[in-house]
Amino acid sequence: MKRFIILLFSTLLVFAPLLSFKRVDSLRYTSALSVGLAVVFVVIIAGVAIVKLANGSIAMPRLLPELVDQASFWKLFTTIPILVTAYICHHNIHPIQNELSDPTQMKSIVRTSIRLCVIVYMATSFFGFLLFGDHTLDDVLANFDADLGIPYSALINDVVRMSYCLHLMLVFPIGFFSLRLNLDGLLFPHAIPIAYDNRRFFSVTAFLMGFIFLGANFVPSIWDAFQFTGATATVSVGFIFPAAIALKDTHGIAVKNDRRISLVMILLAVSSSAVAICSDIYSIFNNDNVKTS
Repeated sequence: MKRFIILLFSTLLVFAPLLSFKRVDSLRYTSALSVGLAVVFVVIIAGVAIVKLANGSIAMPRLLPELVDQASFWKLFTTIPILVTAYICHHNIHPIQNELSDPTQMKSIVRTSIRLCVIVYMATSFFGFLLFGDHTLDDVLANFDADLGIPYSALINDVVRMSYCLHLMLVFPIGFFSLRLNLDGLLFPHAIPIAYDNRRFFSVTAFLMGFIFLGANFVPSIWDAFQFTGATATVSVGFIFPAAIALKDTHGIAVKNDRRISLVMILLAVSSSAVAICSDIYSIFNNDNVKTS
């Protein structure tokens, strides 16, 4: 019940106003703030790790995975969809490019964004694993529920959780903007742009938010959600669809080598997606069997 109330409160007071914007440019300040909050999270986790490293309270973490049985081997593949999801930004490119005064800037924007993501992800994984070692959970944010072993541990935990919560709330509208735009294009391909039809705009927004709200309440773990969406939707958006466009090549731009690379990309994406889905299902059922035994 508490989770339901928090989600309802967030939806009405934060998401509803931000999702009502009809231009992605209107979200530039909240998006910049979300990036800043992600950097705050990295700075805090790095600071805590350095302090504990200086006072000698951090043990040397295990550098290689521990493969003790078949279940642990297959569990390695469950991380692939998460890694794929982390670098998917394809769905935002066209809405952002359409609102740029100079569309040629898009290439530098994408490169800068990817570099920033790489730095933040690598810093988080490095300092997070250095800090928690073998006790690092699937969601490293859950590790900040316990005593960190340093002064003001409870305050630091609250700051980390609050900053990351705000980060997720502010970054969500960017992804939702493209989701709404693409779903509308799929359902109403011959209609006027959704930004000029208020009734359709708010109907699609309400439908999607209702569906997401139910999923947020009933999906037990965000890790499970990322595993399956990463192995299906994000693999398709990031690898299969772009390669298929290059293979179709209605404008005759792609050369023979481009088609060869696209075909290999599709084969690798489909095969890795199939392995990831099977490993996700195997991991879930294996965990259920362990709990019941």
